[in-house]
Parts: sequence; structure tokens; C-alpha cells
Amino acid sequence: MTILPDRARPLLFAHRGCSSLAPENTMAAFRRARELGIPGLELDIHVCATGELVVAHDDNFLRTAPSGANAGGLDIEKLPLNAIRAVDVGSFFDAAFCTERPPLLEEVLEEFSPALYIDIELKSDKISGDPLPRLAAEKLKAFGKAVEAAVTVSSFNPFSIAAFRRAAPHIPTAVIYGESRDVPWILRRGFGRHIAGCAYVKPCRDLAGPANFLRIAVREKRPMVPWTVDDPADAAQLLRQGCEGIISNRPQDMLDVIRLTKAGV
Repeated sequence: MTILPDRARPLLFAHRGCSSLAPENTMAAFRRARELGIPGLELDIHVCATGELVVAHDDNFLRTAPSGANAGGLDIEKLPLNAIRAVDVGSFFDAAFCTERPPLLEEVLEEFSPALYIDIELKSDKISGDPLPRLAAEKLKAFGKAVEAAVTVSSFNPFSIAAFRRAAPHIPTAVIYGESRDVPWILRRGFGRHIAGCAYVKPCRDLAGPANFLRIAVREKRPMVPWTVDDPADAAQLLRQGCEGIISNRPQDMLDVIRLTKAGV
């Protein structure tokens, strides 16, 4: 399966939005990326207690709302939507963003898709019985084919990707991996791609070198989109190697690299 076939190469995703200029995974960060001409967004979703798909990276708000409401330290899965809407996830970045609240996936899709393409990361550590893959598939289907053609879905959890693929086999998926201790050791080098049956892979930058690129992108024909690439020289090297695109915390610094790569320079 080709990922985002109608979009210009190389792909460029703003990691959690333009997270170096605005608080991560907020509408402000996504709008900043759009203002700067970044063509793609990357974001993370959880299911909250009332069943909505909440955009947030961590499974709680301790890091992004350290001085916020009492709800800030609770697990997102245990919070109803009205409690989540009370959490200030902007002030940790700058007081100017004190009105930012965790958005819902549907709000992001309504405002930004299909004009921008979006990589949706499923945040889950469940092997089975997780509602997140099904709910994500249902939400994308509800938005119709235009939005479906502008999204990819990824996860560190290959079982989540396998479940999502059963529900929405026409949407391209990826397994994310890296050598963090938070990742089970058997999945740290990308083995999860064999469980998930994904169309492409998202390795950490350190695992996107020539040997791994040859083994996975060339021999297995699974495109590679590394994260997080914040140095333009590093980005240029990866794109010359043949990576399909990059995910960056500083996508604004990557625009010249993208332009030159398109021009074949």
C-alpha cells in the first residue's frame, strides 16, 4: 500500500504540531504549523472515560498541566470529557497559551483535514480488548473518503495496529519503534511490523541508517519515515538515502531541505 499517494514527496510531519513554537498537541500548535506552510501533522490520541478520542501524548496531564486542575494528574482514560475540558495544557509552555485545552480528534480533522495530511498515533499498551483502534476507525469512516485519504495511523503497539487494520484495511498504518526502555525489548528494532502487517515504519532516527533502510525499506518495500529529526543536515542525509519523509519537532527548519530535495538538489 502506498502511503498518502496524492501528497508531494518528501513528506513532512510537524511532531505534535509545531511543538517548538506552541504547546504540543494543541490547536495552537497545529494552527502554527499550517501558518508556516507545514504540509503534515503528527498527533497522539487516547480514549477518555466517556468515549471521546482526546489528543494528548502522555496518558495523564502531569507533564503538560503540572500546576493545573486536580484532574491534571489523573489518567486520561479515567477522566470524563468535561474534566478534560477543564485542564490547561498551554501554560506549561507559556502563559500566553493559558486558554488551550486538549482537543478532540474530530476537532482537528474538521479544521485541518484534508488540507493537511495527518499521522494519528494510537496510544495504548493493551494486547487485546482495546476500544481505541475500533473507535479511531469509526471516527475516520464517519468523516468520509476525503479525510481517510489524508491520514495514516501508527503506534508503538503492533497489536493496536493489527486491530485497526481489521477495522479499516484501506488506511495506511505504521509501527513506531526505538530503543527506549519504555518499549518492550522485542519491539525495539521494529519486529512489531511482522505482527501488525503495516504498510510503512517509523523508526527513531538512530535506527534509520543505511543498513536498516536497506533491510526494511528496500528489501521489504516498507517506506521509512523517521522521528524526530530536528537537524536540517540530518534530514537531508535521510532524504537522500530514500526515506519517504521525516517527523520533526522543528518542521519550520526543514522547509528548505524539503524544497531542495523536491528540486533534486
